Amino acid sequence: MAVYRIFPEKDAFISTEYPLSNTGLDEIVEIAGYANLSQVGETYRTLVQYKTSEIRDVIANKITGTYTASLGMYLADSSDIPVNYTLFAHPIYGDWDNGTGKYGDIPVNNTGVSWTYAKANATSKWPTSSFAAGVTASCKPGQDGGGNWYTASNGVNLTFTQSHDLASSQDVSIDVTRAISMINAGSITNNGFIIKLQDNLESQTSSSVYLRYYGVDTNTIYPPFLEFKWDDSDYKTGSLNVLNNSIAIINLTNNTGKYTDVGKQRFRLSARPKYPPRSFTTSSAYLTNYALPSASYWGIRDENTEEMIIDFDTYNTKISCDSNGSFFDVYMDGLQPERYYRILVKTTLDGSTTVVDNQNIFKVVRNG
Repeated sequence: MAVYRIFPEKDAFISTEYPLSNTGLDEIVEIAGYANLSQVGETYRTLVQYKTSEIRDVIANKITGTYTASLGMYLADSSDIPVNYTLFAHPIYGDWDNGTGKYGDIPVNNTGVSWTYAKANATSKWPTSSFAAGVTASCKPGQDGGGNWYTASNGVNLTFTQSHDLASSQDVSIDVTRAISMINAGSITNNGFIIKLQDNLESQTSSSVYLRYYGVDTNTIYPPFLEFKWDDSDYKTGSLNVLNNSIAIINLTNNTGKYTDVGKQRFRLSARPKYPPRSFTTSSAYLTNYALPSASYWGIRDENTEEMIIDFDTYNTKISCDSNGSFFDVYMDGLQPERYYRILVKTTLDGSTTVVDNQNIFKVVRNG
C-alpha cells in the first residue's frame, strides 16, 4: 500500500482562558479564537506528537522512492466558521508532557502541558523571548505562553498551512513533509507539531471560531494520524492483454475476509470481458486473465461509516501489474483494528470511468 498511517503517542490542547489546565486525556482537541464573557480574546491551540522510532521505521522499511507526509485530524464539531480561514502547523521547539487532565477539571489538573507551562507540575514555562535561531512564539500581553515552534531551520521553511472555506469538510490535512524529513535525518528534534489558527483569528473579540477534532483518546475510529504517501506501483503486463471492454467482470481473487493488524497483504485482481471474443483455443476463454489499464486505482472505505479511509489517488494508489495479473498491497497495521473495510477499484474502460464495488469486505483484527 502506498498510503500508510501512524497514530500519536500524545496530544493535548492549550487554552489562554485556563492557562494552567492540562487536557492530556481529553477525547477532543480544540483550536479556537473567541471572546470570553468579559470580552477578552481567548485562544486554543492543539499539540500532537508521533514517535520518532515509528516515523523512521516507515521511511526506512516501507517507503520506496519519494514520499509525502501529512498531519490528519477528523472534525468532530465546529461553530462560527468564517467564510475563509487558514490553519498553521509548526514543529514544536521544546519537550512537553502529555499529562492526565481533561478540560474543565476541578481542581485544575497540572500533570502536563498547559498554555503557560510545557512540563508537569507547573514547571518549564514556555519562553516568550530570547528564542533560538528559527524559533518563535505568539502570545498577547498577560497571556504569556502558548508554545514555542520552528519557523525555519538550516534555511528550510517549517511553516505549513491549510486553507479552508465553507465548502470544505474542515478536516485537517497539512503537508509537513519537510519537517518529517528533517526529523528522520536528526536535523531537528521531534517534539511534535502545534496547530493553530491564523493570527488575526486568535484572541479575537468581534467574532469567534471553534474547531473541535477527535483526539488520540477518542473512543471512535477517528484518531489523529500522520499519513505517508508514495508510489509503489510497478506496471508490467508481460504477455497479458489489457482490458478495454467496459462490459467486464473485475473482482478480487484472494480476499480471506480477516487479517491481523500486522504487515501487509497483496490483493490480486481478476479481470476479463463479460463476453470474451470468439477464438480457437484449447482452454476456456472465460479463464483468461487480463491486465487492468495502467490508469487504475484502489481505495478503501469503512464499511459502517461509509467514509473513504483511503481515497482514489492517481499517484499514490495506482494498481500494479505483473505477468499473473493486476494487484496492490495494503499495510494492515496502517488501519484501525476491529473494523470492517470495503475495497473499491476505479478504472477507465473504453472511455468510461467506473468504480467497481463487488462487496469485497474484510476485517482487521488485533494481533493477539
